Amino acid sequence: MKQLFRALTFGIIALSAAPALAGDVRILDAEASRNGMFWRFTVTLAHADEGWDHYASGWDILTRNGRVLATRELMHPHDPTKPFTRSITGVDIPDGIRTVYIRGICSEAGPSKTLFKLILPQ
Repeated sequence: MKQLFRALTFGIIALSAAPALAGDVRILDAEASRNGMFWRFTVTLAHADEGWDHYASGWDILTRNGRVLATRELMHPHDPTKPFTRSITGVDIPDGIRTVYIRGICSEAGPSKTLFKLILPQ
């Protein structure tokens, strides 16, 4: 009886965590290039988009302390079986910053907890 209770409790906990994990937008790769005073970022991401109510809705470029430098908004769901790549241009990176972090945003779950570290080329 005790084992059955433990198994049921674990199952309920596992199921309640599943929606949060399903919403995580994964950043698979990112590149940055400088053009004059501004930067262009190209980011490849993946997410199990489920339609207009639940999809990868964007990504942020952050400093080490969490300040948002730019946000790339995504306006529609994508094929959930294929990663996709989008860019943002005209990003102003303050002098002295050599590393930025990129996080995905899900329309349902919000910002991902996992950050992608990107060292800027010199």
